[in-house]
Amino acid sequence: MDWWQSQIPPMRLEARFGDRVVPAFADRPKNIWEMVLSAASRNPDGDALICGERRLRWRDVVPQAAQVSAGLRNKGLQHGDRIALLLGNRIEFVLSMLAAAHLGLVTVLLSKRQQKPEIAYVLADCGAKLLLFEAALADRLPDADDVPDLKHRIAVDDDAMLSEFLEFADWAPLEETTDVDEEHTAMILYTSGTTGRPKGAMLAHCNIVHSSMVFVSCLKLTAADRSIAAVPLSHVTGIVANITTMVRCAGTLIIMPEFRASDYLKLAARERVTYTVMVPAMYNLCLLQPDFDSYDLSSWRIGGFGGAPMPIATIEKLDEKIPGLKLMNCYGATETTSPSTIMPGELTARHIDSVGLPCPGARIVAVDADGRELPRGEIGELWIASASVIKGYWNNPKATAESFTGGFWHSGDLGSVDTDGFVRVFDRQKDMINRGGLKIYSAEVESVLAGHPAVVESAIIAKPCPVLGERVHAVVVTREAVGDEALRAWCAERLSDYKVPETIVLTSEPLPRNANGKVLKRQLRETLAAL
Repeated sequence: MDWWQSQIPPMRLEARFGDRVVPAFADRPKNIWEMVLSAASRNPDGDALICGERRLRWRDVVPQAAQVSAGLRNKGLQHGDRIALLLGNRIEFVLSMLAAAHLGLVTVLLSKRQQKPEIAYVLADCGAKLLLFEAALADRLPDADDVPDLKHRIAVDDDAMLSEFLEFADWAPLEETTDVDEEHTAMILYTSGTTGRPKGAMLAHCNIVHSSMVFVSCLKLTAADRSIAAVPLSHVTGIVANITTMVRCAGTLIIMPEFRASDYLKLAARERVTYTVMVPAMYNLCLLQPDFDSYDLSSWRIGGFGGAPMPIATIEKLDEKIPGLKLMNCYGATETTSPSTIMPGELTARHIDSVGLPCPGARIVAVDADGRELPRGEIGELWIASASVIKGYWNNPKATAESFTGGFWHSGDLGSVDTDGFVRVFDRQKDMINRGGLKIYSAEVESVLAGHPAVVESAIIAKPCPVLGERVHAVVVTREAVGDEALRAWCAERLSDYKVPETIVLTSEPLPRNANGKVLKRQLRETLAAL
């Protein structure tokens, strides 16, 4: 089923990253900055960025982002250099990201929830030369000896106005267009690694442009659309589904510093929001608000979701409360630059067990352990190829070789593709926990717990949660007395807060293992379920 054919621009086969051949949009911007210039040209007086009382029109975005570009160049940064952003959801995040794209720099995204060791690893691995960070997070910055390439640290004060942020670039905006090729890396997003070390996914300009065009085409977005960025902008959904998709359609991005269901409803009603992409837990939290019915949400026409299945009860309730809202499952990953499948809103109710149809130009197959495609409907690992699939991992050829074959990315998800093209995802091959759309690899948490002097070994498993889907549960074998809170405090100093185990079972008995010595996590899950 080629559902999208009638509403997408023409596509053609193209060589990509040397040895790949993929369908790509024939007429497209060369890079992210070209999309920005196009938006400003088509909708100069339209709202571009809104955050609290601060508003920028598209005619404002170009000179202000170019001013930041000039400031970055004045710091000695050149094409291909990496700059890191340790910023929350705010206008400065967007301007800095666009400025880096203008200059041909590589933006490395950090989460406000990351702790000092995690930040130090990323900055050292990518060789970042400049860090823009929120002043309130200064205590998490690594020591100079741990990040020898980092030459500049620039704080953004929470109390400062946008004009004060731009003071570090108090010279003329960069006027000339930097020669940025579409296959140049635009961003590096670090994904949790199954071995405990994150991998830097390299998103090229062409990946981001293609994915943005997919969203705009499939969701029929225009300059009249207004989106709320309720998810972190530092994640691939925040970057692509929110920022660059709104750039592509020249629409309006309304930025929420932090998601709170009550604030979201007020903002959506006041700003006449038409489109957003959130995780199902956020929709559930909105519906739980006692004053939900008091808000006029009639302008909200597209509700994208991903990261976890949407409960049927949630879909039915949203359909009752907001009849004009189309819910559209968007399945993807950092390595696929966000969407690989999208479920047309009118088909969601009839295919509730599916994550949707492959996006324009995407090919998704289920393969067996030998990498052979399985017949339609049979379950195997999902491999994904498209113009949105990244070229590989930064400074990690081994991980790239293990995760990519002929342009196909090995998702690690067990799923199937039926005869009509609908994709289903059943389980994960990797030991990953999905906490409200935030992905947590058990190996990373287990590695941190292993460093505690009282811990012999541990196993991290998912504990079902009706709101977030899953929460982090730890079974810890100890050699001496230690309390739950002490272990949580140990993890909190070394991991993002959402990765810290919320429940812990302490034992002196060894973990159950099979004949090959592998921990039997299924047995641990069954024990947890019986409690």
